[in-house]
Amino acid sequence: MSGTNRQIRLAARPAGDVKPQDWEHVTEPAEAPGEGRFAGRTRFISLDPAMRGWLDDRPSYLPPVGLGEVMRAGSVIEVTESNHPGYRPGDHVVGTFGVQEYVVSDGKGALKVDPSLAPLSTYLGALGMPGMTAYFGLLDVGALKEGETVVVSGAAGAVGTMVGQIAKVKGCRVIGIAGGADKCALLTEELGFDAAIDYRAEDVRKALRTHAPDGIDVYFDNVGGDILDAALTRLAMHARVVICGAISQYNNETAVQGPSNYLTLLVRRARMEGFVVFDYAPRFAEAARELAGWIATGRIKVKEHVVKGALDEFPETLQMLFRGENIGKLVLELT
Repeated sequence: MSGTNRQIRLAARPAGDVKPQDWEHVTEPAEAPGEGRFAGRTRFISLDPAMRGWLDDRPSYLPPVGLGEVMRAGSVIEVTESNHPGYRPGDHVVGTFGVQEYVVSDGKGALKVDPSLAPLSTYLGALGMPGMTAYFGLLDVGALKEGETVVVSGAAGAVGTMVGQIAKVKGCRVIGIAGGADKCALLTEELGFDAAIDYRAEDVRKALRTHAPDGIDVYFDNVGGDILDAALTRLAMHARVVICGAISQYNNETAVQGPSNYLTLLVRRARMEGFVVFDYAPRFAEAARELAGWIATGRIKVKEHVVKGALDEFPETLQMLFRGENIGKLVLELT
């Protein structure tokens, strides 16, 4: 391969919000694929709240991104050159290839995808990690049962939109918590949620009493902080609280705010459990088949927020997550 490769690398550990100076924009010669490897150009890059945690030098489910390393990200690439028997030019491949324009890979952890079956961006969203997260978090960790009441925070995000719709497919009552009237209208009018709570304009505890008078059976938390505390006050007996993320806390410069109402777990004989979707990797194909079926029949609607631009727009696009500007899965399409 000839030409250059543009990359976004981590220049400094962020303190609080991620700032432009925390990134290094690098151009280097594009690498040619050796024997057993293939090369490709990046078409779509996934932007996820978990990225903020990967920037901190602290123990987690994945090692932190190292200083000077290409930023970790899931992406879809189009193969342009191959010395690998399993890949040929024109193939589309999803994997954790990082924030860069060109990729060379040996195929480990990569998966070929078919753009005739679904848009390429959907393999980073509803049929990618957010879809897997919603599926296993709700059905396995949350142990969902038909007829239960489900509340999901961050409900208009990539995971939240899928959680609510899967719960509806399973015959449950679903309440979403989101920021802004437009997002709440989307949840109820387009995605079939039974109710939506605008945390920016409503008293969340009061609204939960109204919309979940008999309590919450499964609370799927993407937000943490005050919203988690409010939900804990409304748990039904033997409720399950699924800890997926805590986007309200990721940019804290002080200690993470923990739940002060945790004793409700004792009173209601409930449980609160965190999970990491990668633990379910052996079952991803199972989930993808079922999710694809629900999408094909219209029982689940895919919501994506695709930003078209250059690689250098990655840092600003990432901030959209923390400003609450995206609806559904946020993806950067390189044009």
